[in-house]
Amino acid sequence: MVDLVIFDCDGVLVDSEVVSNQVMVDNLARYGVQMTLKDCMSQFVGTTMMGGMQMARDMGADLPDNWIDEIYAETYAALKGGVPVVRGIPGVLAHLDTRGIPYCVASNGSREKMRITLGQNGLWERFETVMFSAHEFGVGKPEPDLFLAAAQHFGAKSPAVIEDSPSGTLAAQRASMRCFGYAEHDDGARLAAHGAQVFHDMADLPALLEL
Repeated sequence: MVDLVIFDCDGVLVDSEVVSNQVMVDNLARYGVQMTLKDCMSQFVGTTMMGGMQMARDMGADLPDNWIDEIYAETYAALKGGVPVVRGIPGVLAHLDTRGIPYCVASNGSREKMRITLGQNGLWERFETVMFSAHEFGVGKPEPDLFLAAAQHFGAKSPAVIEDSPSGTLAAQRASMRCFGYAEHDDGARLAAHGAQVFHDMADLPALLEL
């Protein structure tokens, strides 16, 4: 029986990945790297900004030392323009509330970013006190630390992780946790490669969790 559900934030609770990655595409173009949105999402979804900075430099981007501050500022500005909640999430959370099953969010993103995205959709109040951010823990996915900390906080023995990125599914695998890979934009093969059970409609999640 699942006794805790750990959600990723971007792409799982809120549909923010397209907005964030378009910012990345536009930004990197100014530094000499041309990418499509699809390729950018394939490369960067689920990475930390520090990891993304190194990846971009490896691709030939001549990034300044303050690039992380720059990309965060541009991303936050774009996100403030509006991001929708992932279709089906309100019903999933209501179902978990009804069953008395706790849930939390574990993200490589900052608390500030989650305040912007979750705050637009009435989700901030649900997650404000149960938020595990790589910025605060000092380590992010694909390391398992965020998931392990969440399980320890709740005393959970059978947590389930909901992810949309290879780094997140790998973190769940390393934490020996059951993982459900939400693939809205592709077939989910990269999520399945790390043992995630792939699904494409968030409304299906309660049944997959056997609730």
